Amino acid sequence: MADCCDDKACALDTLRERQSGTLRVVLGINAFMFVVEGAAGLLASSTALLSDSLDNFGDAVTYALSLYAVSQGPRVKARVALVKGGLILVAALAVIAQVAWRLVHPAMPMFEAMSGVAFVALAANGTCLALLRKHRQEDVNMSSVYECSRNDIASNLTVLAAAGGVWLAGAGWPDLVVGIALAILLSRSAIRVIGRARREIAAPAAPTPAARKVTIVRR
Repeated sequence: MADCCDDKACALDTLRERQSGTLRVVLGINAFMFVVEGAAGLLASSTALLSDSLDNFGDAVTYALSLYAVSQGPRVKARVALVKGGLILVAALAVIAQVAWRLVHPAMPMFEAMSGVAFVALAANGTCLALLRKHRQEDVNMSSVYECSRNDIASNLTVLAAAGGVWLAGAGWPDLVVGIALAILLSRSAIRVIGRARREIAAPAAPTPAARKVTIVRR
């Protein structure tokens, strides 16, 4: 009996299993951190923490979509990546809306809560990034997931910077500045993910083995 790995079927199945296992873990981590940071952001009156919480929610949805895309073809993966880019852009707009709200309704954030939760989030997202790093070049689906996770690390670091700024300045404006910086970061990431997904969709589809066989016979 022929070895199923002769046509790379086994290798592809193994790759999909590894990707699915990693995505389930990071999905759980981000869903948990969405709840933790969201609650902390509301209690601490922190735009930066709420923004980071929204980012985690978007990532959780992104990883759920990525789980679906793992077993799909390149075109479907590209379309899912396009949706994920749109979700990142929506998160950026939500952050801008939060900043606008805080400008109208100012509040003094609790820097102690901001820094403590940001350290926990940094450890959680660092774990996610380490898990996803080995998948980052495998396809457009996993590449966009890695992009999201890398954004999380940058977001956590900026929240820590915001906490330090609030403490030093004794005012809430550093929290708003970081919120704007996060919105810019998310927007740039969305543009990159959407751009790559559109290129993948526009690229000519590779011929299937059956189509190649027909072409050879005709020749």
